[in-house]
Amino acid sequence: MASTSADMDPDVARRLFEEGATLVLLGVPQGTELGIDCKSWQVGPRFRGVKMIPPGLHFLHYCSVNPPSCGGETGPKTGLFLTLKPREILLASWDPKEEDLDFSASKNEDEVNRTRANLRDLDPYLGPYPYEVMRKWVSLTDRVTEEVATKLQPLSGRVCAFSDVVPESQFRHSRDRAEHPRNDTACQSMREGLERLPRMKQREGTELRFSDIPQKTYPPGATPAEITQCSMDLSYALETVLEKNHKLQPLNLLGELQFAFVCFLIGDVYEGFEHWKQLLALLCHSEDAIQKHKELYLGLITVLYHQLGEIPPDFFVDIVSQNNFLTSTLQDFFQFACGPGVDGTLRKRAEKFKAHLTKKFRWDFDVDLDDCAPVVVELPEGVTVD
Repeated sequence: MASTSADMDPDVARRLFEEGATLVLLGVPQGTELGIDCKSWQVGPRFRGVKMIPPGLHFLHYCSVNPPSCGGETGPKTGLFLTLKPREILLASWDPKEEDLDFSASKNEDEVNRTRANLRDLDPYLGPYPYEVMRKWVSLTDRVTEEVATKLQPLSGRVCAFSDVVPESQFRHSRDRAEHPRNDTACQSMREGLERLPRMKQREGTELRFSDIPQKTYPPGATPAEITQCSMDLSYALETVLEKNHKLQPLNLLGELQFAFVCFLIGDVYEGFEHWKQLLALLCHSEDAIQKHKELYLGLITVLYHQLGEIPPDFFVDIVSQNNFLTSTLQDFFQFACGPGVDGTLRKRAEKFKAHLTKKFRWDFDVDLDDCAPVVVELPEGVTVD
């Protein structure tokens, strides 16, 4: 890790030196990919941690790397959200068996005090927090409070790029194994082969705890007309999510949207992207809610402005633009947000955001997406196409 950025204001550097938190990370193997928030490095031989970390929420992430003699492959990314206090010291040591950081030493007050007393000796081995990414990090997580992060992250405290799965059935007894399909004969079909595989489930405590998006978007006992209306306007489903998960603080739903985005963008968790898409679709297709929840939707525009500004341009081609997801979703949002009955401030902000996206990404939100569908051309009788 490099020394303190020469571009950092001296007053800021001094304040961070005095008030910043410190992560002391001992025994991390050389070559490990390790980062905090929006930046990562390869660990060198002298690395012992990170200093001058601004107080608040941060995302520490790392990937174990095999030595060159063993191929040098990089393992899946692991991350954890930390809420750091001014001058706080967190201690962790690398567990080579688990290939993970063990923070149990942070619970030992005597050990923490000894480390604090030896900080001057440790200082040459501590890399400074990459302050140049601080503005970007805050713009991506300003709605993610400690409460939101604690509620959403796995009980294990680790956000893992690859799910930790175990068999649904343990087959502890011979009778259980005897009843399971045998694997010593050839499969007659792909389906038979898949059926022979043990059913897997995510290890308890490792699941991200996102809000459940209701599959039924209409209330119990709804008439056919109400079902149709609630399928076109998802406000009932959105209100259900808010009532169940964010009743006291509806704006925390924006924190969940940011949390999911960071898990995907930085943590490499594809489930985060899927949940981000589901939440975005729910918010953008809720016409009545847009008129009711002014502050929620003003915040949504700001959140999306920063999120879309951080995605590489080719990302839209590869993932987001599949089936016109983002353009069609935002097209509906702009249609509702610029309609009658919407607060004037929200309407102006939506129009400005629409113009920004049109200019930056050359998206046309006014075109009828149905016009982009394949057109069936009837040829004159007797004419064929080779």
